[in-house]
Amino acid sequence: MNRSIDKKRNIAFIGHNGCGKTLLLSAMLFNAGLADRISSKLIDTDPIEESKGSSITSHVYSFDWNEHRLTVIDTPGFGDFIADVLNGVFVSENVLCVINAVSGVEIQTERTWQIAETMNKPVMVFINQLDKERANFENALGSLRSSFSRKTVALTLPIGSESGFRGIIDLVSEKAYIYEGGKAVEVTIPSEMSGKVQEMKLKAVEDIVESDDSLMEKYLEGQQIQPEELIAALLKAYKTGAVVPAFCGSAEKNIGIDVLMNYVIRLGVNPLDGAEYDAKLDSGEKVNIKASETEPFCAYNFKTVVDPFVGRVSYIKVISGTIKAGDSYFNVNRGTSDKFGRLYLARGKEQVEIDQATCGDIVVLPKLKEGSVCETFTHKDRKLIITPPIFPEPMFSRSVNPKSKADIDKISSGLSRLSETDPTFRWEYDPETGETVVSGLGTIHLDVMIERLKSTFGVDVEVGKPKIAYRETISKKAVAEYKHKKQTGGHGQYGHVKIELEPLPRGMGFEFVDKIFGGVIPKNFIPSVEKGVVEAMKRGSIAGYPVVDVRVTLFDGSYHEVDSSDISFQIAAIQAFRKGMEEARPVLLEPIMEVEIFCPDEVAGDVIGEVTSRRGRPQGMESTGKGMSKVKAEVPLAEMLDFSGRLSGITSGRGYFTMKFVRYQEVPPNIQEKIAQERKQESQNA
Repeated sequence: MNRSIDKKRNIAFIGHNGCGKTLLLSAMLFNAGLADRISSKLIDTDPIEESKGSSITSHVYSFDWNEHRLTVIDTPGFGDFIADVLNGVFVSENVLCVINAVSGVEIQTERTWQIAETMNKPVMVFINQLDKERANFENALGSLRSSFSRKTVALTLPIGSESGFRGIIDLVSEKAYIYEGGKAVEVTIPSEMSGKVQEMKLKAVEDIVESDDSLMEKYLEGQQIQPEELIAALLKAYKTGAVVPAFCGSAEKNIGIDVLMNYVIRLGVNPLDGAEYDAKLDSGEKVNIKASETEPFCAYNFKTVVDPFVGRVSYIKVISGTIKAGDSYFNVNRGTSDKFGRLYLARGKEQVEIDQATCGDIVVLPKLKEGSVCETFTHKDRKLIITPPIFPEPMFSRSVNPKSKADIDKISSGLSRLSETDPTFRWEYDPETGETVVSGLGTIHLDVMIERLKSTFGVDVEVGKPKIAYRETISKKAVAEYKHKKQTGGHGQYGHVKIELEPLPRGMGFEFVDKIFGGVIPKNFIPSVEKGVVEAMKRGSIAGYPVVDVRVTLFDGSYHEVDSSDISFQIAAIQAFRKGMEEARPVLLEPIMEVEIFCPDEVAGDVIGEVTSRRGRPQGMESTGKGMSKVKAEVPLAEMLDFSGRLSGITSGRGYFTMKFVRYQEVPPNIQEKIAQERKQESQNA
């Protein structure tokens, strides 16, 4: 089962949802003798995937082809699951972008392509679904060339189109293949295509030799370029990103897939020649590391699955060294040691047990005690942490509450385990609102995670719109006095305070000032007054939200030698603060977010209009190139809760945004009144 490192090819499939990535993987498995038919259902076996009819997670398969080990990471095409794309591309030396021959370049094509470019990964293209109605090879190829800066070079041409699509021509070898029942039969190049073949071959040769000075000189002198020389130059140009080799076919009809697989082997970068990884030593020093067969063991955990039967299942890329079943390893992120039990080659549900894994291998580790996605496993003598990709911040939130009280404890455990599998999924319990809030990249993302919470951990929840963490403050100075006096059979209660409230600049929090002179209140009761004020600030007078940005000065009062106590002064302070806040013109504050919205140039004006209608303040706009603009704005969080769906509508699914908290800001009076009424209604219904 072991392969030398020069015979290993790791490749990530990227592309828009519906372009046929999973079907392409299925066709490859069929050709490799690991499947009895071509069907995405053989790979999308998760019940949620079956219900949605689409991949929602990456699928990893290792198989042999022509004495080489191919490991394919088929990433999902939904933007909500971009984390799987980031990690899949991160651990692969090669990227295959799958294009729908009907639609050409789509929004997720652009986003995932940008990921590959950012990570300096070489890209090849497969124009798929040429057998479909309205499929057009030339248009799809044209959309690639107009959308991306890298030079796209067609290496295969289709024979026929739409329902008449029946084969391909390999421009390098100038051989034609007709497919009968998915099997290739070499034929003579159709005479009507000979002119087109020569035209495209000439264009391909010119584009390829541009990256090789000696070959360019030979070409300009009119000498014949041999196929072996062309492949060598193409390999170099592909590896450096100078060219993008493009192939075509139909995964469903198994046309051109074998030729594609052969080119993945001929052109594909092996693990030793892949890009370096940024890392940090336990001393904090930043370093770059490359794949190595001789360095001690180091691996990156790029995928973690929580299985209801097996438990935690981790997918790791071995960057250096060798591991064997039973070997010890060090989890550098957690500072813990453990042992690998069994090792498996990834092959869906039919995983293959192996004795050891070496540099470049992608393997599956079941039943690890600990291990979240993006963590680094190493030999105990090589403690470093691989710097993971930068993941987008989760911007879409929902509240979740267990339907059964018996599930209260289970929900925390389940959400914690799910967060180990996805760096873009977060959860927290907000004691202020009494809600558990989950956050992700979109509605589909959260729907899937909530469904997994139910199916994997048996927790059924009610899903709602999360509450906003408003704050209250005051807008002018006020003085208040309260005397707490209560007589009982024994000792009474006595506490008397005079305080001044004044607003502080936004973000300053709370300040308590002691200006008691002459012992009118004993020093041992001053902390009691402050404690009472802090307690009163937990619920403001407008809608019961916490109070912030207030200075409280204790300047006078009185006490009783017998009846005064800690609790008496706390009560007096609570009541004095409540009276003072009513007089200090209280106002409601809301969180303001700094938002960056990415959208096509032609709808930037509509996006700015939408932001303005949501009480947002546009801060500027700039071009990001390739027909996209970035709109910067500050918008109240309350107005952003349903923004994702609206943005999708305006931009036809091409827009996305990021946001982060910047400050609290006063709520307009009309909206403040509405919030107060809603809060009052909630209290009555509770």
